[in-house]
Amino acid sequence: MAARKQFKIAVAKDNLVFASAHFITFSGHRCETLHGHNYRTRVVVEGGLDPEAHFVLDFSEVKQITKRLTDEVDHKVLLPLQNPKIEIREEGDTVTVAVGGKPRYVFPKGDCALLPIPNTTVEMLAEYLAGRVARALASSEGVDLRAIEVEVEENFGQSATYRESLE
Repeated sequence: MAARKQFKIAVAKDNLVFASAHFITFSGHRCETLHGHNYRTRVVVEGGLDPEAHFVLDFSEVKQITKRLTDEVDHKVLLPLQNPKIEIREEGDTVTVAVGGKPRYVFPKGDCALLPIPNTTVEMLAEYLAGRVARALASSEGVDLRAIEVEVEENFGQSATYRESLE
């Protein structure tokens, strides 16, 4: 049986960062206070080689996609749309946030990133970004994408990684 060659590339650049505010809900009725992080991202793509170029894909493509996605959430308040403890209402130019039925915040709409995730943990941010990167790469011609991995670091030495096999 012939060996199946597998390669992976990784991108972690100084500009693939975002500074955002968030809060997470914990088990029970606890909710932390609004605070911010300077997040860093790392994207790993696994796949077969392009038969002509002999690479998984061009690094610049991964960098451009990741930069566009991190720019979308940079300098925003990250709000999870799928959290049953958090009620988010858009009212004109504002976003009102209630936690556990109690009013908590009112933000300018342009300062918010409303995300289809259950909590704004680094685990959920990594999964969200991995899905977005994978969908963007799937539309690229000649890419034999087999797995994607995204790491999101919220503080030095404190990160979460999401990996998904796409085969």
